[in-house]
Amino acid sequence: MVLDSKRDSVEFILDPLSKALSRFHPNTLSWIAFILAIVAGLLIYFSYGDYWYILLPLAAVVVILSGFFDAIDGKVARMTFKSSKRGDLLDHVLDRYADVIMIGSVAVSAWCSPYIGILAIIGVLLTSYMGTQCQAIGAGRLYSGLLGRADRVVLLTLAPIIQVIYMAVTDSAWITIGDYSITIFGIVMLWFAIIGNLTAVQRAIKIWKMLE
Repeated sequence: MVLDSKRDSVEFILDPLSKALSRFHPNTLSWIAFILAIVAGLLIYFSYGDYWYILLPLAAVVVILSGFFDAIDGKVARMTFKSSKRGDLLDHVLDRYADVIMIGSVAVSAWCSPYIGILAIIGVLLTSYMGTQCQAIGAGRLYSGLLGRADRVVLLTLAPIIQVIYMAVTDSAWITIGDYSITIFGIVMLWFAIIGNLTAVQRAIKIWKMLE
């Protein structure tokens, strides 16, 4: 699923919200998205404990809020004629840090194997790099592939929700398959690790063909 390619289908929601927040500078909205990403990372990291039933739902809410502000900062910039190269750079830099913080918080927590987490971070960073590399050669930003940023935000929102439901039903955080156990978070990180790296390769091949 590549939700980045479906952005037009949610314009009717984002447009009025962007207008309502147009009094804020778009860079401010980018910083709000980033700060919320830090909060989400902290909530996820500390949720493996006695207060999981509170922290996990909170984490889901904060992740989606971070994704929302990240989705409208560019729209507000264009709407208020405040688009700039500095703003675009700030958005990209904060987005990458936000990705690493949120995914890294899962990777170093008790929810996930750090090895899977490292591969997930590599896949996400390379996917984003290939998208901006296409822009760097003058072909425009590349959003194609199996896993885009919108997909990551949705999956990071669903992971704590499904995790809390699973724990409430089974009274266990882990899914055991034979001798191997994994959490819902672990499954999502495994998806990022595999599909993220495949997306990076897919984009690299597409860019290579553009250079023929």
